[in-house]
Amino acid sequence: MKKIISTKDAPEAIGPYSQAVRVGDSIFTAGQIALQPATNTLVEGDVAVQTEQVMQNLKAILHAAGASMSAVVKTNVYLTKPEDFAPMNEVYAKYFTSDPPARVTVFVSSLPKNVLVEIDAVAQL
Repeated sequence: MKKIISTKDAPEAIGPYSQAVRVGDSIFTAGQIALQPATNTLVEGDVAVQTEQVMQNLKAILHAAGASMSAVVKTNVYLTKPEDFAPMNEVYAKYFTSDPPARVTVFVSSLPKNVLVEIDAVAQL
């Protein structure tokens, strides 16, 4: 059975989708960008600053679903500039200090609201 996950500790969806969906023991998050939950406005800053907000948003959504970052088994990372890979990776690594999830990183021409990074996750309880 499908259960919709929603929390005020992460930004509201900016379209017709859910923050996350839980099916059995699996949690699928929507892609997160650097929106501040309280105001739904973008954080100002470089890709490291944006990645920090993205990871905090993912953490809040997973918490609302009854999981933690350690439950993440797969992520997809979208970047607009190849030179942003290293600074994004530095911040990302702080959230997965042991047994990191599988990951795909792709470079795209643009992202919603012209952000520099978007990340989604799949977690297993």
